[in-house]
Amino acid sequence: MEELLTELKSRLRITWDDENKELERIIKRGKSYFLKLTGKAFSFSLDEWETELLLERCRYVYNNAADEFELNFRDELQRLILTVALEKRKENGEQTDTGLAE
Repeated sequence: MEELLTELKSRLRITWDDENKELERIIKRGKSYFLKLTGKAFSFSLDEWETELLLERCRYVYNNAADEFELNFRDELQRLILTVALEKRKENGEQTDTGLAE
């Protein structure tokens, strides 16, 4: 959580610690959002692409613009949902061929 908090504060240009508790709550709610959206608990390590989405979600929430997040990141959210669905199918031994010509 500390790495995410540090990264979020950097992104928001926050250099003070007064808001740490609120930012930690925003991160926690963001993680919950992605769990409900995909059914998968992500590690959210800084080198993962879904972490970028989490940080952007947190930035939008912090700036009272959460309603705009899904509109602005629709394509990325759809890709995340699809990626998780394909991973689950693969884990269940189901064929994951998309039917697209190679």
